[in-house]
Amino acid sequence: MAALKTPSLYSVHPGVAMVQKWIETLPEKTGRSLDEWVAFIKKSGPKDEKECRAWLKESFKLGTNTAWWLAERAQGKGGEEDSPERYLQQAEVYVEEMFAGAKAGLRPIYDTLLKLGLSIATDVKACPGKTIVPLYRNHVFAQLKPTTRTRLDLGLALGNMTVPERLIDTGGFAKKDRITHRILIASLDELDGEVKHWLKVAYDLDA
Repeated sequence: MAALKTPSLYSVHPGVAMVQKWIETLPEKTGRSLDEWVAFIKKSGPKDEKECRAWLKESFKLGTNTAWWLAERAQGKGGEEDSPERYLQQAEVYVEEMFAGAKAGLRPIYDTLLKLGLSIATDVKACPGKTIVPLYRNHVFAQLKPTTRTRLDLGLALGNMTVPERLIDTGGFAKKDRITHRILIASLDELDGEVKHWLKVAYDLDA
């Protein structure tokens, strides 16, 4: 992958540190490094990824996460989380793919809303995944998701607080999910003072 030409709007996802720690401790815990495992799996393991995960767990007593990650990498996938640099490069790709094709019309809404979220405070971090862009303070306090071709959903972590009708209950509080409410946004005109207010409320709740 080519290096980023300009500083990224995005920050390294917290999960990357976990993956780096896993790679670092893999030889001590399993007797093989990541590269050694990948070479071994390609030579001796099942070709199917799902079968490979089961084989690794059954034959080598590896944990679920380790088996999943090793099977992925043997298929040439998953490496975008192996380093902060690779993640940031892939983050740009995630967003481009998220708003490609039929959802391209939502990109101006996303760009404006992202800028709005990042402007709340200097400690706000946007860490894209494949289908959503979460905003972090200490935890996820909001997320941006192109849900349909014509609508982006702004998810908010607001606990069980009383909110106006525009904020739709996701059922997240009952399920102990971080995101508990969402605002449906179909045009730039809908990025109003109320959206700004509730973004700030969600941020403040994560102090």
